[in-house]
Amino acid sequence: MRVLVTGGAGFIGSHVSERLASRGDELVILDSFDRFYDPAIKRRNISELVDSGRARLVEGDVADAPFLDDAFGSESFDAIVHLAARPGVRPSIERPLEYARTNVEGTVALLELARKTKTRTFILGSSSSVYGDSTPAPFLETAPADEPISPYAGTKRAAELLSRSHAHLHGLTVACLRLFTVYGPRQRPDLAVHKFARLMTQGKPIPFYGDGSTERDYTYVTDIVHGVEGAVDWAAKSSLGSFEIFNLGESETTSLSRLVEMIGAELGVEPELQHMPAQPGDVRRTFASIDKARTLLGYDPRTSMEEGIRQFAEWFRRQPAV
Repeated sequence: MRVLVTGGAGFIGSHVSERLASRGDELVILDSFDRFYDPAIKRRNISELVDSGRARLVEGDVADAPFLDDAFGSESFDAIVHLAARPGVRPSIERPLEYARTNVEGTVALLELARKTKTRTFILGSSSSVYGDSTPAPFLETAPADEPISPYAGTKRAAELLSRSHAHLHGLTVACLRLFTVYGPRQRPDLAVHKFARLMTQGKPIPFYGDGSTERDYTYVTDIVHGVEGAVDWAAKSSLGSFEIFNLGESETTSLSRLVEMIGAELGVEPELQHMPAQPGDVRRTFASIDKARTLLGYDPRTSMEEGIRQFAEWFRRQPAV
């Protein structure tokens, strides 16, 4: 298959890109290398893949429709895997317009590119944040997901709905993947597992929001990659105009207190906590029902939280900053 991966130099995107290239897909990576975190980190993520010639890199903004037309208007793809996004719940509260531009307008621009180039398959990287705080656990894909509590969550839900309309109007086959708190090697430095590990090894206190009882369905990145691959293959076999939403999680929860304990134990550090009030926009619990993804995508997460933290710690110790 010929596949365009947006955000393909990022944490999840670089792992997905490597997997698709390893199975022989012809790969084009689109990334803006924005400064949400150090672009040099993202360039390292894909340097081997690009230098080996197994992927072509194009730099640009997914929300720049004229750029997309110029760069890809004469090309053809079997699938677009859209993982580029402006991430983070808390920053979205401060800069909602930026989030709407990248996550909503960027998705529409890519859906239009898919229509113009007659691309058959569109895989959207969505988020468990769309479920908000009112959805009963475990979260089912059939839940309304109509009460987002952050601009980030709202933009992700809007992207899903716009993908649905394009599937209906233009015969695009769409899989929306609601990802649940992904962690592992190459994780963004602002995310909890990576941030906590860095602060612990520097002897600095960890910002500890709330009473530690909030829970997340932490999902190891290789399990997510298998889910994305399964979605690409599902879409290739599905009828035109098909649209489905899938949860990709571990279907287990870990509290914030337990997460800190596990990271500290793996790194051999006694964590120092800086207690802070609960943050607006943060949900209290995420918990995925993955029966649908198991049945249709062959999704089968196998990395326990203990094993995942161990593998992350091994990678973390090898990083130049450490």
